[in-house]
Amino acid sequence: MRKIARLNIRARYLVAGLSCAALLAGCAQVKYYFQAAQGQYSLWSDSRPIDDWLGDPNTEPKLRARLEKAVTIRKFAVRELGLPDNASYKQYAALNRPFVVWNVVATPELSLRPIQWCFPIAGCVAYRGYYSKDDAQAYAEELRKEGDDVQVGGVPAYSTLGWFSDPLLSTFINYSDAELARMVFHELAHQVVYVPGDSRFNEAFASAVEEAGVDRWLELYGNEAMREAYVRYSMRRKEFLALLVKHRQMLAELYASKASVKKKREGKARIFASLHQEYAVLKESWGGYAGYDRFFAEKLTNAHLAAVATYNDLLPGFKALLAKEKTFPRFYAAVQRMSNLPSVERSERLAELARSAAPAAAVTVVAEKKAETAGGH
Repeated sequence: MRKIARLNIRARYLVAGLSCAALLAGCAQVKYYFQAAQGQYSLWSDSRPIDDWLGDPNTEPKLRARLEKAVTIRKFAVRELGLPDNASYKQYAALNRPFVVWNVVATPELSLRPIQWCFPIAGCVAYRGYYSKDDAQAYAEELRKEGDDVQVGGVPAYSTLGWFSDPLLSTFINYSDAELARMVFHELAHQVVYVPGDSRFNEAFASAVEEAGVDRWLELYGNEAMREAYVRYSMRRKEFLALLVKHRQMLAELYASKASVKKKREGKARIFASLHQEYAVLKESWGGYAGYDRFFAEKLTNAHLAAVATYNDLLPGFKALLAKEKTFPRFYAAVQRMSNLPSVERSERLAELARSAAPAAAVTVVAEKKAETAGGH
């Protein structure tokens, strides 16, 4: 009865939100908001407290082990990282699909600037999420008919920013320990600081928390094999990102040039062909690791590269700020103060922090290289 009561209360919140959104956005958007409300409600109705799953003799041993690990990660997030101690990630939902939502990202044909969609709580963001892949693909096709470049990408988790209790999901529960921790830390960080309409700030902040959090997690709970695996994962991730950034810059320079539309289209095709070829070489250097193959599942477009900078442009500044503040509570307080500044000033301060930290990082790298040489490596 308590769960039914909670769901009814949540349903009223969703209906109220849907009504407000309809008034703000017009009737044409009602269908979209309804699927969002229905999708969120289904997550709640399908979720059960982790203790219930652990106490159920029918719970599969593998799932039981992953849920027990998630409980340890959740407690660590509060104790060591100062992340919110609320009801999020204390329930679990088994979904009959590989992703919780599919995001549609779009850009004009000859631009890397993503189209923005604005929502009452999240502000303006560079994606539009659907709980059904078919619905996402249908909307993507509408945008393609208008001449836009479009990507549809599956998302294993998202945050409701503390407005509701986010459950653990089958879409990511079977990740490795470090990856599961990374996901939980990242999404909980969004509940600490979130600036509506500034995805670059929000995602870079959450990424800084996740990286530092996983490093600390592995220090306390990892073994040598886990640490080595995460180093390999991080290396591949950085190398793949560098590949995307390189080709994104090539496209940006092409689109900013005075070349004709015809020449820009031809250059665009060459750049994406180069991306395919260089990825094949990179994949071979990884021993055939295919973890990024799904990025190439659809025809490559500007939309695939539009969000590359979102998670990473401001990340060095946040990492420098965390190093400066030394503790997570002080870091969160500093980020909260920064979030009240105008967007341009926020970015400038983070850029300055990154620049001031760069010389020290360079000295460290030089020292490490000298140590390697002295040791005969």
